[in-house]
Amino acid sequence: MTAQAGSRRRVVMPQPAGSGRLSRAASTVPLRETRTAATRTVRGPQRERHEPDHLVLVVTLALAAMGLLMVYSTTGVATAIQNQGDPFGGIATQLGFSVLGVLALVVFMRLDYRYLRLVSVPAFLVAVALLVVVLLPAIGPLRPIIAGGSARWLQIGSLPAMHPAELAKLAMVIYLAHWLAKRGTQAGSLLHGLVPFLVICGPVIALVAAEPDLGTTGVLALTAFTVFFVAGGSIWQLAMLAPVGLAALATYVMNTGYQLARVETFLDPWADPLERGFQTVQGLYALGIGGVFGIGLGQSRLPGGLVLPNAQNDFIFAVIGQEFGMIGAVAVIGLFLLLAYRGVRIALGAPDTFAALLATGITAWLCFQALINIGVVVALLPITGITLPFVSDGGSSLVVSFAAVGILLSISRETLPRGTWNDADPDRGRGYGRPHLPGPGRPPVVVRARR
Repeated sequence: MTAQAGSRRRVVMPQPAGSGRLSRAASTVPLRETRTAATRTVRGPQRERHEPDHLVLVVTLALAAMGLLMVYSTTGVATAIQNQGDPFGGIATQLGFSVLGVLALVVFMRLDYRYLRLVSVPAFLVAVALLVVVLLPAIGPLRPIIAGGSARWLQIGSLPAMHPAELAKLAMVIYLAHWLAKRGTQAGSLLHGLVPFLVICGPVIALVAAEPDLGTTGVLALTAFTVFFVAGGSIWQLAMLAPVGLAALATYVMNTGYQLARVETFLDPWADPLERGFQTVQGLYALGIGGVFGIGLGQSRLPGGLVLPNAQNDFIFAVIGQEFGMIGAVAVIGLFLLLAYRGVRIALGAPDTFAALLATGITAWLCFQALINIGVVVALLPITGITLPFVSDGGSSLVVSFAAVGILLSISRETLPRGTWNDADPDRGRGYGRPHLPGPGRPPVVVRARR
């Protein structure tokens, strides 16, 4: 039976005998409240979390474990044989940074990646400021460190020396993802897309090039343009920039003495195999000595072994090839390819444009850096002095890379199934002038009340 009370309808349920006034009052429920309780529409971003991408986590930890093994092989074995110090000194430092990196990974994985938009601007400004400071004389507790003719390191008080360019990679990716997500389809415009994009990225790339650090400059440029293109940047505008970029690169190399020498060595490392071409030639020898199965862990540092400069840093891939052979080298390359694949899948299934661009930038940064490092070792690129992510010895690179993967895992906890490349959303087509990304958001989530 239905009763009218003013303008509101009420549903009156049959009452058992003797239930009293309290039972009748409790059984009278407004129809509007009944409908609201039965079906409730929740709007706004919802965290429909699931497990993170386990393959990304396994790949990252596997690369870091390989790095610990190789750092010990290149530093601890020789020290133990020569009895010149603590053989575990180098590995202890790397292990400490690995622990900090894992902690950073866990924190960022548990953190909602959307909060990064709040700190994207100040983080980007701090990164640019540190890049400026590293080029200046010492200012109070800020002391730049020049190593190998390049001002790449910064000592802040009694803290360990850091590489500001590593922070700049992450800060630039976060800010670009935030800025391009706000731009939307205007990213394909010349005045509202390409010009401000160059204004944002140009100073960062120029400051790193002024250190000078050609390898990191290349990683920053490739990562930035990849994110810009995925966000909807015009391929024709980027193509027109190519001659300008090549001219700038040629001018930079011609006016930087040691970079020009590296290019000449790259063209013919055998012209001076004992001096300028020594590192390149030794790296190729190391890969050849390893063969298919390698000579064994630590064997490269035994008396009579192959001398390889910067074995624990830039040329650690050559040591992997020497000690673990072609199988070990292919395994490392396969891990980075798997990381690239899963990163692309996370970007395609991201719940919003910011997450998709952020995942794209992180994946491009780590994979481009690995590509350049391996390309240098196999003599496909000139020596750049860039590390192999998660594997090479180095604190700043390791911790920042772990933090970046943590952000990637945070995004992976909210990805939506999207099938294969052929199932992509229609708004990713270039004919519509829109980005190669998922839509701006997911549909409202309908939550039904439990009975």
